[in-house]
Amino acid sequence: MLHYKVVELSNVTEETIEEALNEKVAEGWNFDGMQFAMRESSKRPSMAFLLFTRENDDI
Repeated sequence: MLHYKVVELSNVTEETIEEALNEKVAEGWNFDGMQFAMRESSKRPSMAFLLFTRENDDI
């Protein structure tokens, strides 16, 4: 069965994205994609959502 994990980052920097990616991949999750939430008043994203999947046959 395929399981999904979404990680929400409210502090969007290169370091926080890298840390979250490395942490979840080390836990066995596969990186699936990234989405950004933007503010109209800024070109910088206000939030990021990292998407991961993992095949789990235990359930």
